[in-house]
Amino acid sequence: MFTKEQQLIEEKIKAFCKANDIALAELKWQPIPFSGEWGFATSFFQTAANEAKLGKGNKLPVPQKAQEIAEQVKAQLGSVDGISHIEAVKGYLNVYFKTSDYARRVVDEVINSGEDFGRGAKKSEKVMVEYAQPNTHHSFHIGHARNTVLGESLARLVEYAGFETIRAAYPGDLGLGVITVMWIYEKFYKGQEPAGIHERGQWLAKLYVEATSLLEKKDSETPEETAKREGYETERREMYRKWDAGDDYVRKLWHETREWSLEELRDVLQMLDVKMDVWFYESEVDEPSKAIVDELIAKDIATDERPQGGAVIVKIDEKLGLTKEKYRTNVILRSDGTTLYLTKDLALAKVKFEQYHVDRSIYVVDVRQSMHFQQAFAILKLWGFPQAEKCYHLGYGFISLPEGAMSARRGRVVLFKDVADEAVKRVLSLETERSADIPASEREKIASQIGLGALVYSMLSVDNNKDIVFDINEALSFDGRTGPYIQNAHVRANSILKKAGSQTFQPDHLPTFNYDLTKNEIELIEQISRFPQAVQQAAEEYRPLVMASYTYELANTFHSFYHAVNVMQTEDENTRNARLRLVAAAKQTLANALHLLDIQAPDVM
Repeated sequence: MFTKEQQLIEEKIKAFCKANDIALAELKWQPIPFSGEWGFATSFFQTAANEAKLGKGNKLPVPQKAQEIAEQVKAQLGSVDGISHIEAVKGYLNVYFKTSDYARRVVDEVINSGEDFGRGAKKSEKVMVEYAQPNTHHSFHIGHARNTVLGESLARLVEYAGFETIRAAYPGDLGLGVITVMWIYEKFYKGQEPAGIHERGQWLAKLYVEATSLLEKKDSETPEETAKREGYETERREMYRKWDAGDDYVRKLWHETREWSLEELRDVLQMLDVKMDVWFYESEVDEPSKAIVDELIAKDIATDERPQGGAVIVKIDEKLGLTKEKYRTNVILRSDGTTLYLTKDLALAKVKFEQYHVDRSIYVVDVRQSMHFQQAFAILKLWGFPQAEKCYHLGYGFISLPEGAMSARRGRVVLFKDVADEAVKRVLSLETERSADIPASEREKIASQIGLGALVYSMLSVDNNKDIVFDINEALSFDGRTGPYIQNAHVRANSILKKAGSQTFQPDHLPTFNYDLTKNEIELIEQISRFPQAVQQAAEEYRPLVMASYTYELANTFHSFYHAVNVMQTEDENTRNARLRLVAAAKQTLANALHLLDIQAPDVM
């Protein structure tokens, strides 16, 4: 919003420092909270420290030297258009705007930029965010939902911040768990699958639970039961062997049943407005990962201990020259020639870097895999990929139920579709009572927006590192720090603007903010102005929580404004129209912020 003035001041500071041989540090600007006026500031402490290290000039302590530089810079700046005054205070240069100009420019910037308000300048790096990757032959549960909304919000944030962004899914579609479902389906249930997409996906999850029970040893097993169970296990292992050997029948069965899971996943992603750019599959990198093992052996990164009956390992700490254990020693190929998750992640990273030219790779995977990814990134560094320094694991805590941990093996999970349907059902019941004048089809759409918004915000409003005890009643509460509370702020803003009409937004009749702003107006303008900074912070820190918290604060500030300032009954026409433009700016900022959280912004509710 104020880049022109900021750049002009920066140029003058750089010119002054160059002329006076001052070792200027990078200028980092921060907004000044309102205390009579708005402004922005930068510190000269690092510059003073640089001067001290070089032994230049007088030997003042760093704080005093910083203040001296700030005063010298202030004296050289003179007047700057659009700036009311400049101060040098405690080593900081504080630049202030005339309040009415600042308010007008913030509001104008939002309204003129629309959906692009807060969008960052284009960055040079390409980012890939990997998420939405449940194992196939199961069903999408509430834990998968946390992964997906975290990944989608992060992808939207880094993209909005200016990075070219690729969304990637990496479903696990092989392994004994997959074979387990295929085995019981082929043996007992072939041809009995339900027709519906979600019914079929959920049915596969039930088969997994049943198969696990059949294959699990019981404490009071009879010899006959033991023989039966062992026979089942032999059949399952034989199916796995055939899959690995490329048996046509088993591979066809695998493709068919895998597609049922993927159909369910794609439908859930559509519900959540998630559009993946790339689909990777664990099965596709299994064979290539074996070739990578050979390459790592040839480069003396990996050690082949198979001749001695061992595995192929990477002594990461030793190869990095670390004297204390940090990454440990890792197996990347078992003695029987089979790969591990680590092997396949290395293969996938190679595809990302070489085929998609990714500069930053973000992995949204639960926190239990933290050491796994540290090890993977360390091996990528040894391998020579510079991108290894910018790989990042966005871990997240577990989701449990009030009665305990979820378990797919035990069938103790909360399916996302069930929760979403229940959320929409409850909201629709409320909407039917209080919005009888809205057509039924429109009420259903609104209920879906609110219900899904409630679920998504409940996932994003908790720090990703913390566990969540999922309680549907809390998630669907419309009070406090919730999605519906934020959506309602957008609805209230829309209601005011709808009553006012559009005549006050004509370019020839733009109002000024040249009047005494109320406390609520000041707070709302300040919150709106912070949005671009919140976008950049959330993207740079890979923390959707930053945006979730900002959005709640913005909504809370607007609700306070709504109750305290009666916009439509303001007598002075200029003041009323200025406040209407402020409402329009708040509505747009709320819509933009909600979009970055993958939450829709309804106009009525």
